[in-house]
Amino acid sequence: MDICSQMAEGGCTRRHKMSTRSLWYRSLRSTYPPGTEESPSASWFRAGLFAILTAGWFNIAQALELQGEPVQGGLIFGLTQPGNQIFLDGTEIMVSREGKFLIGFGRDETGERLLRVKGGPDGEQLVMLTVSLREYDIEKVDGLPPRTVTPDPAAAKRIAEEAAMVSSARSRRDSRTDYAVGFTWPAQGRISGVYGSQRILNGEPRRPHFGLDIAAPTGSPVYAPAAGIVTLNHPDMYFSGGTLILDHGQGLSSTFLHLSLILVEAGTTVQQGDLIAEIGSTGRASGPHLDWRMNWLNRRLDPQLLLQGNPQQFPE
Repeated sequence: MDICSQMAEGGCTRRHKMSTRSLWYRSLRSTYPPGTEESPSASWFRAGLFAILTAGWFNIAQALELQGEPVQGGLIFGLTQPGNQIFLDGTEIMVSREGKFLIGFGRDETGERLLRVKGGPDGEQLVMLTVSLREYDIEKVDGLPPRTVTPDPAAAKRIAEEAAMVSSARSRRDSRTDYAVGFTWPAQGRISGVYGSQRILNGEPRRPHFGLDIAAPTGSPVYAPAAGIVTLNHPDMYFSGGTLILDHGQGLSSTFLHLSLILVEAGTTVQQGDLIAEIGSTGRASGPHLDWRMNWLNRRLDPQLLLQGNPQQFPE
């Protein structure tokens, strides 16, 4: 059962008048009929949020369903009537034949995003998404030798070449919806690093950490968190060491870093739960761990927002 089907079973086929707790009401309250607030059940919020804007009302049963929240690093799963077009801030978004689509938000994204649905009996519908802000861990480290902060010219050239390879591997665009069954933990271990954190080395801000780190012994198994196509298998990149990229469709991809062994070749299709690699400490790593990163188009996402539980409760 896919995500949208699971949501539909949570009672999302009724017409609801959303309360002020709803992010949709907060971002579009000027269009909401006054004096019509009604608190939905707790199970409604646990299951997720589906909404459609029709003549100022959120009619859950028609052309647009959304699961997730517009938050920095977040991902929204959408479902619309087949044949409809979806635009985000004027740019068309890929929609599958079944009407499934994605919307992602970057680490530092702010403000409002306009979602437009074109097609169907209503012609056009608009939903305004207000991006919620997050706080990130910032660490300052001074007194480091300069060469540990700034790579030498030879290393910089290698880094640029490898960045181009990664960019190419993430450029795949097709309407597959391998992501639709949801995501599972790719490895068992302790969370040792979180999305969005940043270091300031010798007074110079470094790039934020865009991954979720799971610490475990070298050789520990890594499983596919969702189905996809392998678009990159590289045994030893400068920063990330053994690097594997898995494309889940519609511009959504997972990247796995610091691997000691990669068990699938580029072009291979894998299913959720397949063994794909082993944890290591290759590249620039202080110890063995899996660094799992996710991208939607050019936006870097937080994998942990798509998961339940923790990796120490990983199923056998």
